[in-house]
Amino acid sequence: MAAFIASFIIVLLAEMGDKTQLLAMAFAARYSAQKVLIAVSLATLLNHSLAVVAGRFLTIVIPIELISFIAALSFIAFGLWTIRGDRLKGEDQRKIRFGPILTVGIAFFLVEMGDKTQLATISLAVQYRNMFSVLMGTTLAMVIADAIGIIAGVVMKRHIPEQTIKWISAGIFVLFGFTGVYKILINRLDFFYTLMIMLVISICTAYAAYFLYRTKKGGVGVDY
Repeated sequence: MAAFIASFIIVLLAEMGDKTQLLAMAFAARYSAQKVLIAVSLATLLNHSLAVVAGRFLTIVIPIELISFIAALSFIAFGLWTIRGDRLKGEDQRKIRFGPILTVGIAFFLVEMGDKTQLATISLAVQYRNMFSVLMGTTLAMVIADAIGIIAGVVMKRHIPEQTIKWISAGIFVLFGFTGVYKILINRLDFFYTLMIMLVISICTAYAAYFLYRTKKGGVGVDY
């Protein structure tokens, strides 16, 4: 249950404002919400199945403690990625060659490859080593998040600033990552060295967040 709940929360936060959620909004303007949700569900199930298998394989060939440390750092990276944000790059304008469900499904599958929600799924599979719970949690989170994007995206933007949603999500990601890093370091090092490393990571994270915020605010040559 812990793996399911953590997977659900993390991927739900990751998907808020993510490219695939934006893609869901775009396709909902062309197809029925039901068909888009069916396509999202099938594409996510296939994509995240590959992700949890990859995560399980990594635990066999690489020491679990090292992977757990990298996974914890990845959550901090996901938080910074959330601050950076995403934009569509024409994925919603691809020529239609199949029916609506297959067309949307293929687009979602391709866009999700290498996306932060897929990478988060791999990290969760590594951390919890429960493939089924992680798969179910991440898939359900994706479907719900994209349903929100389809049905209530416009309403949410009217009442809650998009930037506020992104910063809250990013903060939770970073907190999750910091907690994981601390637990690993404190088991290997004494408190002083752990504190020093955490301080360095905190400074680097704060600087990166500030840089991304200033870059995005100023619109300096960054394509999201």
